Amino acid sequence: MLFSSLTVSAQHTPDQDIFAVLDAQVRAWNQGDIAAFMSGYLNSDSTRFVSAKGVTEGYQKVLERYLVAYPTKEKMGELSFSDLNIKHLSSEIAIVIGRWNLKRPEADGGNIGGYFTLIFQRTATGWKIIHDHTS
Repeated sequence: MLFSSLTVSAQHTPDQDIFAVLDAQVRAWNQGDIAAFMSGYLNSDSTRFVSAKGVTEGYQKVLERYLVAYPTKEKMGELSFSDLNIKHLSSEIAIVIGRWNLKRPEADGGNIGGYFTLIFQRTATGWKIIHDHTS
């Protein structure tokens, strides 16, 4: 019986797995590592990022967009997420709504923030973002 309860407690829920992806993204961003931040996204030509500046389609183009918009650790600032809410549409798809905030010096653009909607898909390598709409 002890073995059975240990097995159950070691399992993660889908929500915990999704929160772990987001936590890893925050850590990577705050270390200035955009490539590691992007590991939360599905490496696919169909991955999308939508903002007021338009739609970027494809993992590589999203990565390039981040590299151009945030060329230095100072411009990246310190990222935090809050008010996270997960809704599962199926066992394979979830939507996450939340707030993002960047703290950074005025010389590097000042503090900014907004809301995001992320669509996650469960893949063979874990939960990955397939669509990001950030405002």
